[in-house]
Amino acid sequence: MTAGLKTIIYPVKDLARAKALFGALLGTEPYADTAYYVGFKDSGQDVGLDPNGHAKGMTGPVPYWHVDDIRATLAALLEAGAETLQDVQDVGGGRLIASVKDTDGNLVGLLQDGSGA
Repeated sequence: MTAGLKTIIYPVKDLARAKALFGALLGTEPYADTAYYVGFKDSGQDVGLDPNGHAKGMTGPVPYWHVDDIRATLAALLEAGAETLQDVQDVGGGRLIASVKDTDGNLVGLLQDGSGA
């Protein structure tokens, strides 16, 4: 079960320039501002900038589906033909992420909050 698409992560090459651009677009300051991730919240969306995204195989923005059980969802996607790009990883605070490439090469992200979706 999902709680929908609530997060999108953009791979960026120049974090400072991307932060300025998305700050101007969204009209807000980031809620998270580190060397490895900058995050904005706007209208219920979480918009993230990942300066290491290209090195992780991100070829463009990745939408993250918020799920109740990331491991079960990942297993179901793999059984349906998806290919693992990033196995389940804790990114802090119990938040888990993973990503796959679907059979058409599209990137699909999964996110499970520490308290569930």
